[in-house]
Amino acid sequence: MNLTEAYKRVRNYTEQICQPLKTEDYVVQPVVDVSPPKWHLGHTSWFFETFVLKPHSFAYKEFDPNYNFVFNSYYETIGARVIRTDRGNLSRPTVEDIYKYRAYVDEAMIRFLSTELTDELRDLIVLGLNHEEQHQELLFTDIKYILGHNPLFPAYSAELNVNKQVARIANTGFLDVPEGIYKIGHSSDGFCFDNELGVHRVFLEPYAIACQLVNNGEYLEFMRDGGYKDHRWWHAEGLDWVKKNDITAPMYWHKIDGEWYNYTVNGLVPVDHDGAVCHISFYEASAYAAWKGMRLATEFEWEAASKLFEWGSRWEWTNSAFLPYPGFKKAEGAAGEYNGKFMVNQMVLRGASVVTPEGHSRYTYRNFFHPYLRWQYTGIRLAK
Repeated sequence: MNLTEAYKRVRNYTEQICQPLKTEDYVVQPVVDVSPPKWHLGHTSWFFETFVLKPHSFAYKEFDPNYNFVFNSYYETIGARVIRTDRGNLSRPTVEDIYKYRAYVDEAMIRFLSTELTDELRDLIVLGLNHEEQHQELLFTDIKYILGHNPLFPAYSAELNVNKQVARIANTGFLDVPEGIYKIGHSSDGFCFDNELGVHRVFLEPYAIACQLVNNGEYLEFMRDGGYKDHRWWHAEGLDWVKKNDITAPMYWHKIDGEWYNYTVNGLVPVDHDGAVCHISFYEASAYAAWKGMRLATEFEWEAASKLFEWGSRWEWTNSAFLPYPGFKKAEGAAGEYNGKFMVNQMVLRGASVVTPEGHSRYTYRNFFHPYLRWQYTGIRLAK
């Protein structure tokens, strides 16, 4: 697929994700970590306008000078921006305005892609496409949070059911991995983010890693055993989080007439005991592992074993902090803000999820979130 076709495919898919929404759904921001869908639509267009068209496309005219302030996410290099907590206060620009903005940027980008591009520019555009694919996953999870915290529990789509894409979970034991020196990091010719670079070797002691993810039925046993109240299984910070927020179950679980229900993209349904547990924080994943007398794998153990088991239905918490690989260097300018400045107080997740765009996952991919977050499709794979 050439770059123009790849651009059209990615940009069209973003809008397909939003097709089931009503206008009111586009503007809601229930919590700071969730952005309104219309902001995602604007921000991903702003990325191409700001980093590709304005500096490199001759005679390109900016759509609206105010949009740099509205849709800049965290790039200090680019200038002032609306603070993240205020994204839901933006009743203007309207949803209609933002779709016009997307069409305007797309028309200019298609013209630009027909010109002769340097390798550096092609790499920048590929980065932009991968950036938008990240936002496609965020769109799915942000929309689910918006609708899943509506008291009516409205379905996102009657046709789509991401849970059907997840294989039934059957515990098939553990894989033994021998001690040895393992190569870590991205070394192929395909695209990767800068935080995957810096191929290096690590020595690993012998360990075992689960073939399958923890399922809902197994996690229910932890809950019924008083797992959320037993301090023995929790980090101190995690237990404080549980008490402060009155956490008693995974996100989207609701106990109704003595039975557990789970909000899905199709609405509220009984919890499927065989399905992989998800919307779990690092604190919960670690506590469950401790309750089982086990632990979470480090990201290096996960990567070394990743070709031996199936992954991709849940982002999997690891027991590794998000830190730079040896030799990591931030790029100059705004591109250097993409990952490097977030390498503090966050935990690494590996794999992908059922809402990760096709072709966007690889075994070296390093996702990262604060340990209390769980609105993504996050799960648990045990190690020992």
